[in-house]
Amino acid sequence: MAQEQTVNWAAIDNDPRFQALHKKKSGFLWGLMIFSVVYYFLLPIGAGYFPELFKIKVWGPVNVGILFALSEFIVAWGIAFIYSTRANRTFDAMTAEIAREAYNIK
Repeated sequence: MAQEQTVNWAAIDNDPRFQALHKKKSGFLWGLMIFSVVYYFLLPIGAGYFPELFKIKVWGPVNVGILFALSEFIVAWGIAFIYSTRANRTFDAMTAEIAREAYNIK
């Protein structure tokens, strides 16, 4: 049977590298969240305060409002891509380093 490894979670929490990881990741996520919430609320605010802009026909029955609403899907996918790229490049490397030391992996 495999031996069960114990991890000192308090030591990990106090590790300056973990604190730097948490600060960097939290700041990045808050930035993405603020951007996405502002972009999301631009649709109802724009439709409420600038209805003539949103009624402009672009192609057939498609107007600016519909295009803006559809753009929210593209923005959401873009945010997911940006986060996954940053996580794979930066956050995962920092996490692996902390985990190696916590589990004494060479």
